[in-house]
Amino acid sequence: MGCRYNSRVGEIDVKELLSCWDVIAARIKEAEHILLLIDYDGTLTPIVERPELANLPPQAKECLQELAESPRLTLGIISGRSVENLRGKVGIKGIIYVGNHGLEIEGPGITYVNPVARKTKPFLHSLCRDIGKELTGIKGAIIEDKGLTLSLHYRLVDESRVEELNRIFFEITKPLTASGRIKVSKGKKVYEVRPAVDWNKGKAIAFIAQNFNWEGETLMIFLGDDITDYDGFRMVDDSGGISIYVGEGDTETVAQYLLHSTKETYQFLNMLRKALKPKGN
Repeated sequence: MGCRYNSRVGEIDVKELLSCWDVIAARIKEAEHILLLIDYDGTLTPIVERPELANLPPQAKECLQELAESPRLTLGIISGRSVENLRGKVGIKGIIYVGNHGLEIEGPGITYVNPVARKTKPFLHSLCRDIGKELTGIKGAIIEDKGLTLSLHYRLVDESRVEELNRIFFEITKPLTASGRIKVSKGKKVYEVRPAVDWNKGKAIAFIAQNFNWEGETLMIFLGDDITDYDGFRMVDDSGGISIYVGEGDTETVAQYLLHSTKETYQFLNMLRKALKPKGN
């Protein structure tokens, strides 16, 4: 099958990954080591109405477990969730967990919490309480305190009340963004509130790569589905790796490759698993 291009995605031609598998498989087989980093919500699991309902299917966990056991691959799950929450959802030992958009990292021989974010925790906890209090009357609004960051989910909010939610939220947060205390970014029916620190998923990936001494050159592969993943895509691309956006083909992205759904994510992971097996197995 030829390598098709989807020119509708962003300002660059993004290749449909499954159509380009032969090219990618060749790079995987040539790589001495692979650093595979995968976002959770929207990439491994579909976006659902409430964050706690996003559970990893057993067959997906089985595939990830097998990838984690490959001597040629290091697996990491990178997410806006806290490391504690992410570890509970994935439940695979001996891999890297990157939480709160890169502000905390845990794995074999590596532990990191951004020092500025750590100091901001009491302030964010107070801010979470204030936002929650003001949004009490809006049914479906969910404010989530993740320790180092906050998330305001409004997927369950009636469309007629989203404008009111936006007004209340930005009345509270705009003075804080203007004064440089926090950063606010928008995702898929969610607002992310983070400390105003120069750190993101891209810098977290670079930190991981610098703190592991794998033998030979490492091929980085990163899968994500939202704007908060774009810094990771750019970092991986600059390092000669493979960046993969998971989502609809008409969404703007900076990644090299496109997978249309979490179902295609699993297709890719199974193909990767088979490509890593020694010949004859």
